[in-house]
Amino acid sequence: MDIVEELLKGNRLALSRAITAIENEYDEAVDIMKRLYPHTGHAFVLGITGPPGAGKSTLTDKLAKAYRAQGKTVGIIAIDPTSPFTGGAILGDRIRMNGLTMDEGVFIRSMGTRGSLGGLSHKTADAIKAMDAFGKDVIFVETVGVGQSEVDIVKAADTTMVVLIPGMGDDIQAIKAGILEIGDVFTINKADHDGADKLVRELNMMLDLDAHGMQQEQTSTEKALADQFHHLNVAKHAEGAAWRPPIQKVIASQNEGITETIENIEKHFKYISETGILQQRRTQRTKNEMLDVLHSNIGKYITGKLSKTGKLDEYVAQIKARETDPYTVVANIMQDMLKE
Repeated sequence: MDIVEELLKGNRLALSRAITAIENEYDEAVDIMKRLYPHTGHAFVLGITGPPGAGKSTLTDKLAKAYRAQGKTVGIIAIDPTSPFTGGAILGDRIRMNGLTMDEGVFIRSMGTRGSLGGLSHKTADAIKAMDAFGKDVIFVETVGVGQSEVDIVKAADTTMVVLIPGMGDDIQAIKAGILEIGDVFTINKADHDGADKLVRELNMMLDLDAHGMQQEQTSTEKALADQFHHLNVAKHAEGAAWRPPIQKVIASQNEGITETIENIEKHFKYISETGILQQRRTQRTKNEMLDVLHSNIGKYITGKLSKTGKLDEYVAQIKARETDPYTVVANIMQDMLKE
């Protein structure tokens, strides 16, 4: 089977094999991506992130069904934590999206983080491109949900949706871990739980904070929030944007608020398209992806060469014995590379 030719014809098995080759770094993976690349750049990529237990998979399931009702095809990449022992992923997200598996217009793929601190597999970008070339209109990337490291999703998505839930014991703690400032759209899931309105108020307050003029009278909670997010407005307007992230309460399990969430997502995409922000983001994404490939290949080349010559173990022994240090060793390796 010519994987690329069959993938471009709409063969789902070919798409699955292409992503497997990408994820496992098979020899043909680079050639596959080279041939697929001219057919990419058409899909809308939605990043879905938030703390564990926020109901991201259930929400993704409902959003996918809503897009399918519009006649759009959907790709879903569910990022799962990877076992440090076996390298495998639990694939729990796919269990919650079982209702989509029979829909030919939906393709779901689980991928492990493979040790990526950003909560995204290094191969996620290539998997997105494969689905894009396959012809998917909308591609969801649902992240692990581990807190601050989730900010990596902005490198892959056109629009980033942050999913939060009330009643986690400390709502401020749940949302202060760096994901607030990456949200283009906020969704409060499980809005029938106590504390939903309180969480909405706190989010609104944070979004309305002005770095140059705070409220005259603040509660201790408001002051803590102000101190934590004093940079938020600057970050939001760094792109020249006047977009204020909407906050939507939903009960995904009951399909409530899904239509409004879709509307918020589409409003944001229209906004970034009309203001040129979308092109800026995609340009930066292209740069990041090129540098990621460059760093990866250079690292593999150097590591392979050191292992082949036996110098890797020698350097490790010297560093362990405190005869030198990692910084000096790396500097010497780079100097030797430049001499070649």
